[in-house]
Amino acid sequence: MSLLVITIISLCAIGVVAAIILYVASKKFHVIEDPRIDKVEEALPAANCGGCGFPGCRAFAEATVKADDLGDLYCPVGGSDTMAKVASILGQEVEDKKRQIAVLRCNGACEHRPKTNIYDGATSCSVASLTYGGDTGCEYGCLGMGECVDACNFNAMYMDESTGLPVVIEDNCVACNACVEACPKDLLELRNVGPKSRRIFVSCRNEAKGAIAKKSCEVACIGCSKCFKECKFDAITIANNLAYIDDDKCVLCRKCVPVCPTNAIHELNFPPRREPRKDKAPAKPKIENIEKPIVLKKPKEEVKDNQSTNDIKKEE
Repeated sequence: MSLLVITIISLCAIGVVAAIILYVASKKFHVIEDPRIDKVEEALPAANCGGCGFPGCRAFAEATVKADDLGDLYCPVGGSDTMAKVASILGQEVEDKKRQIAVLRCNGACEHRPKTNIYDGATSCSVASLTYGGDTGCEYGCLGMGECVDACNFNAMYMDESTGLPVVIEDNCVACNACVEACPKDLLELRNVGPKSRRIFVSCRNEAKGAIAKKSCEVACIGCSKCFKECKFDAITIANNLAYIDDDKCVLCRKCVPVCPTNAIHELNFPPRREPRKDKAPAKPKIENIEKPIVLKKPKEEVKDNQSTNDIKKEE
């Protein structure tokens, strides 16, 4: 028997023995997977965006099956409807959560924030934020290189060339949190959509003192506390020279908006405010407590006496 034949037979024998060992090991150490994982994964939107905090929908499905309570687990893409399906599969109950949307907390458009230098480097917000503060006097503002737009997988953002700022498309945003994590300046935040998509928030992240912030951006929050004093619901806090509105406490009364001297507070999707009519004549002031003139009347007896004296004079 030649050496070549012996080699072939030996390799085949080794392959067969290895296959047998692997088969026995797979049967011995086989892990039975919960069939509910597949059902939960089918109910999920299969976006694999990571907005739930897990690397993909499969990992999220495994976490929901292992969890005793779904209160801390939420799929932002599917929303409350998807979580209701997941809860029904697992025989659990889940509370409805408010839908959220990404908002940009920077109002420093080109017209409000003049440039002080020209950046000539990598067109990446992460790289630029490590090398310098920005091409304007505000080191907290948007760099305008669109890294948040690139991170969005749902076509929910685009860069506005006129302002140099990203714009969120409300109908497409699923609150996956990808843009929030992509922004090195922490300018994007997930907030409640609000009734009728109405929202109020401070569109600024500048923590510099009032005069410095106003010099770098004319619409920056200067921490004057006027909105804080106006709010009657404890929804506004002032920290690090910056105001912040808690959307869970805000009742959308809009009283804080007109008192802001720099227009740093944004109100979205509200009807226009009613302005007083200029052609309307001013109302006449009401005169109260006017004393009526006192009219003195003669008694009836005196009237009769006067009549009698007049008759006597006529007779004479």
